Amino acid sequence: MRKIQTQGIHHITFIGADRQTSIDFWEGVLGMPFVFEQPNLDVPEENHLYFDPGDGRLITVFTNEGRRPDPRPNPQGIGNLHHIAFTVSRAAYLQVVKRLGERGISNSGEVDRGFMDSIYFRDPLGQLYELASYKFEPPMGYTHAEVLFEAHKIRSERGDYNIAEEHLADAIEALTQRAARSLSEDRSPRDPYRAAQRS
Repeated sequence: MRKIQTQGIHHITFIGADRQTSIDFWEGVLGMPFVFEQPNLDVPEENHLYFDPGDGRLITVFTNEGRRPDPRPNPQGIGNLHHIAFTVSRAAYLQVVKRLGERGISNSGEVDRGFMDSIYFRDPLGQLYELASYKFEPPMGYTHAEVLFEAHKIRSERGDYNIAEEHLADAIEALTQRAARSLSEDRSPRDPYRAAQRS
């Protein structure tokens, strides 16, 4: 028996209400370009809208002009979607609360997750979303997931509750040492200021 190896998210599809509500939310609030539309090939009376979340992949929405938005929170039972998180830059993240507030959209305010900062809010259909900004950039040649894997190992070895900035910094240092060669035989931490004070 062999695995079916995935290589990323291809697209995520939502059941939407009417067409304009979807355009107003995905493009008008989250800035995702509306890139194309066509009929829902499985349900011809529905439309299928496609939006680019910023990485060239797709968020798609089935719409029907007979459906109206229902803002009640979506069910959160076993097997249901809890939330989807979208990446935003640090500059954009610092504007999220203000910009949601300008539209009267309630939100969680800033939430510190140790390795990232998050803000949660619901769309007009009751689905929960997170706008997340990592607290770090991975070293050249590594991904965020690889830094988090390394930080998890460091956190676990130390018996700490969750990943924090110290674990991220140490993970980045460890990955950099693995990837970048040096002429130095000893790459351990040093204090050149102490030597300068002695002279």
